[in-house]
Amino acid sequence: MANETQEETPRGVESNTEQQQQQVRIELDDTGVDALYANLCRVSSTPEEVILDLAVNPNPMGTPTQKLQVSQRVILNHYTAKRLAALLTATVQRHEQAFGRLEIDVRKRLISETT
Repeated sequence: MANETQEETPRGVESNTEQQQQQVRIELDDTGVDALYANLCRVSSTPEEVILDLAVNPNPMGTPTQKLQVSQRVILNHYTAKRLAALLTATVQRHEQAFGRLEIDVRKRLISETT
């Protein structure tokens, strides 16, 4: 009997090639979700988390000091925040390719009524 050595993957452990070939499919059930509208987002962070405070600003051109009620707070770890940032960037880029550039300065979007 010749000396043969075979590398075996221990039971329950997959090789890197097998792990790369597998795709995880996640299905989300959104039947009981509450929808939220926000036109204002405040972002803050700690060393461990990114915090998104969402609110509705009824007058985006309004007074300099206005107290707004935060309607929702989303707390993410930095890895998830980075993935969200990439997804949002790609989504906005696709929208702009289809419909044109989005102007984020409200004052520049206003149509003057001078005729």
